[in-house]
This record gives sequence, C-alpha cells and structure tokens, in this order.
Amino acid sequence: MSALRAKLAATLAAGRKGLIVYLTAGCPDLAATREAARAAFAAGADIVEIGIPFSDPIADGPVIQKAAAEALKGGLKTAAVLDAAGEITAAGPVALMTYINTILQFGPERFVAAAAAKGAAGVIVPDLPLEEAAPLQDICRRHNLDLIKFIAPTSPPERIARICAQAEGFLYCVSTTGVTGVRAVDYSLLAPLIAAARQATAVPVAIGFGIGSPEAAVAAAAHADAVIVGSAVVERLATSGPTAVGQLVAALRRALDGAGERP
Repeated sequence: MSALRAKLAATLAAGRKGLIVYLTAGCPDLAATREAARAAFAAGADIVEIGIPFSDPIADGPVIQKAAAEALKGGLKTAAVLDAAGEITAAGPVALMTYINTILQFGPERFVAAAAAKGAAGVIVPDLPLEEAAPLQDICRRHNLDLIKFIAPTSPPERIARICAQAEGFLYCVSTTGVTGVRAVDYSLLAPLIAAARQATAVPVAIGFGIGSPEAAVAAAAHADAVIVGSAVVERLATSGPTAVGQLVAALRRALDGAGERP
C-alpha cells in the first residue's frame, strides 16, 4: 500500500476523515512554504500537496493563480520546489501538484526520479487526461509514486470505471465544473458519483474545489473519505503567515473529527 493510501486508511480506521491541504510553493517564498506545511501537519493535516507554480494554471482560480504568478515572478524553479518538498516529507506524506508542461519541460523521467529521491509520495497533474496518462504512470510506478486520478460531476459511468481501475493513492473528486476557489457547493449532489467510484475501487475518495471553512469541510466529508482545502489555505498564508495556516488547519481538523465516521 502506498504512503498516501496508507495514511488515509489509518485515519479512516481511527474513525476520522482525511484532511489534505494544498500550498503553492514559493508564495511568498519557499521558507514560508516549508513552515506552513510543517504547521499544517502539526495541526492535523494527513497529506500536504505542494503546488509547483505554472504560468497557465487552467484548473486554478484567482487565489492560486495569483500565488503562482508571484512565485514565478520571484524566479522560482522546479528544482528548488523539489528540494523544498524533500525538507517537508519528514513531517508527513507530500504530493506534488503541477501541470504536464512543467513535467515535460523538466523531463518526465528526471522529474519523477527527483521527486521520488526527495521523498514525495505522489504526483497530481490536473491537465493530464486518462487517455494520455500511461507514459507518466509507467514512470511513476517504477519509482513507487502514485499518479492521482480525477473524477468529476461530468464523468459518465463508463469513464468512472476506467479511471477507478487506474486509481492509486486517493481518488480526487472535483466538486464542481470550473476552477479552484472557495464557493458554496451542494456536496450531496456528489453522492451518486462517489457511490459509483466506491463500487469500482477501494482507494479513498477525496473531495476538492470549493472547501474554504470548517463547515464546508464537514459538509463535503459527509460524502467522502477526505477533503482537500487549497485556496483558503493559500490565501491565509499570503495574508497572515504560516502560524495562521496552522490555526486554520486545526479548526478544520476539529470540525472533521466531530463529523462522525464514514457513512
């Protein structure tokens, strides 16, 4: 069992919901990224996603777009993010989130090998469709990294089955069409999608996009094994610093721990 799946499995076995936190690397700087990631783990995050900034982050909303632009303006390089991720992995499992152009530019084999050498547990590539994922997935498997797959409200049943057959680590369930960012979402509408996924895979299902508060995290967790919180964390880091990230994550953790066991 991979590090990502094992961590979430242990959390679920303890009667708790998984909490995955996203940070954009290098905003405001890598030192803050490292400190915020450690604060998130200390406050109860199960997994931290470290986003590698990209100039055209098509899956991300304004908060993460701005963070990526600021990091790139400061001259941040992919190799530096990999180094920073390696300094965070001692605190807990880290997944790298980036876009396929970044990986192609770095070199897929070189990128995955470097990520694995630094201790990363998985890679998340939101603009890589299942039909084009096999080459990168083969490389990831050789280096024992999970390549995270996505399902969405627009995914038809036959596609869900094909995605779930390749799922590893955790299955990323996008809550709505569109980009990341805090918004009101009726998570109950995802129940049929997640039920279909659970029939096709035993890999934990995590809901992302839109979750910005403890209340929203609880509402999403009622239908999934874990929740992913990104924009709210990135904004908190930008406005109030790493300590505030820990405070937000602690509030999310307390709320989730009071939400009951998996339905």
